[in-house]
Amino acid sequence: MQDIRVSLITVTYNAQSSIERCIQSVIAQNCKNIEYIIIDGASTDDTLKIINKYQSHINILISEPDKGMYDALNKGISLATGEIVGILNADDYFSTNEILTEVASVFSNPLIDILYGNLDFVDPNATIIRRWRTKAYKGGMFDRGWMPAHPTFYCRRLLFNRWGFYSLEHGTAADYELMLRFMHNKNVTAYFLNKVMVKMQVGGMSNKNPLNRLKAWKNDLKAMRKNGIRFPLLTLVIKPLRKLGQYL
Repeated sequence: MQDIRVSLITVTYNAQSSIERCIQSVIAQNCKNIEYIIIDGASTDDTLKIINKYQSHINILISEPDKGMYDALNKGISLATGEIVGILNADDYFSTNEILTEVASVFSNPLIDILYGNLDFVDPNATIIRRWRTKAYKGGMFDRGWMPAHPTFYCRRLLFNRWGFYSLEHGTAADYELMLRFMHNKNVTAYFLNKVMVKMQVGGMSNKNPLNRLKAWKNDLKAMRKNGIRFPLLTLVIKPLRKLGQYL
């Protein structure tokens, strides 16, 4: 189990208020076979100063301008050497110290290609705002508006080599499009880890204002049409309705 190396990528830009909590949750993991990669978009605040406090725990650190979050993730993936690749956003942190040990344990089964789990949305005080609870994947679920929580998404690195990285042309739906491509289009075996894996601080890119939400819908529709969703307009309506069950 410990022979499986997990490459974990954190993308940062002016994240001084949250990056230390994120890094500390990585350091606290009892799985030690971790390749930790941080890709910073040339932050102008104290993000890099905080990151540099933890140099001994970081395998690769790059700080340079980029084209956004998914461009930075692609940089990290291209540098990763672990068999498994996952992400931990700068505003997020692991729910327990055993998460990556459990991830490595699942991927010790060579038939598993993808893993995902549950997620809590929290405010800056760590109060739960809503809960994303999902279920085991079956073919056709994406047609009915389902998707896994991307911050809990791990996959074998070879999938990127086979089917490509995050597509920048899909904007904030690049994560959705990649999961559609890997899970809906390809014959992969996905494992549902039925536990809260990540605490995610609210305030995602696609939900900041109505204009961003409209752009996100357009990007979702583009991803659906590209990846063979049967009735994309209907799925576009159903997809946000599934979130209603997440609110407490």
